[in-house]
Amino acid sequence: MNIHPSALVEDGASLGDDVEIGPFSIVRSGAQINTGCRIGPHVVIYGGTTLGSRCRIHAGAVLGDTPQDLSFKGVRSFVEIGEECVIREGVTIHRGTKEGTTTSIGARCYLMANAHVGHNGRLGERVIIANGSLLAGYVVVEDAAFISGNCCVHQFCRVGRLAMLGGGAIISKDCPPYCTLRSNALNRVVGLNVIGLRRAGLDAAARQQIKEAFQLLYLSGLTTTDALKALQEKFPAGPAAEFGRFIAGSTRGICGGPRTRSADDDE
Repeated sequence: MNIHPSALVEDGASLGDDVEIGPFSIVRSGAQINTGCRIGPHVVIYGGTTLGSRCRIHAGAVLGDTPQDLSFKGVRSFVEIGEECVIREGVTIHRGTKEGTTTSIGARCYLMANAHVGHNGRLGERVIIANGSLLAGYVVVEDAAFISGNCCVHQFCRVGRLAMLGGGAIISKDCPPYCTLRSNALNRVVGLNVIGLRRAGLDAAARQQIKEAFQLLYLSGLTTTDALKALQEKFPAGPAAEFGRFIAGSTRGICGGPRTRSADDDE
């Protein structure tokens, strides 16, 4: 264990083996830092925050501070960060806003400089959030999604597995799995994250199935309600079934497609 003399580790904080804590960092009582974590300078980790093994926290990150929610009543809540995450400079992750609730970051996520994850957010595994992107409260980002720089995600929105938001994109609706959102646009899907699908190891047959599902959803002229029924009938299993699962669970509606005004317009 290597703790810089200027760092403050309060009584009641839990540190695993082989933990490093840099200059002027603060680890508050009730925080749990697991084996092999590296904490850079000027980091603040509040009580109720758990870091999985072998995380890397860079300068100026603030983890587990109180939520930016006017209804917050000072209750006990949590942040849980999975193993082998990289949290870069100035990242902020806020704890849950209701009693006993948690903001959770899955294993092997990479959060770049000045990204923000709001209260009760939930990131799957291997999610990448680039510089300056802002996730409001209760946002869900599924496994291996990529959120480019300076994106904004409205509260309660969801980003599906292996989706990619282009730089500066804004969503106030759900972005389905595997899709790419147009840069500097609002709620507009432009195609599939083809490169991401290949990198994830999906074979040609799986990619073709996903392509057919995308066309059914966005290019068939069906309303979202009818497209959902067709997707569930045609793709009851396999990677394309992710579309049906995701859309069925949407409460905000989904982003529009390349030839639609609004993908959830059922009139």
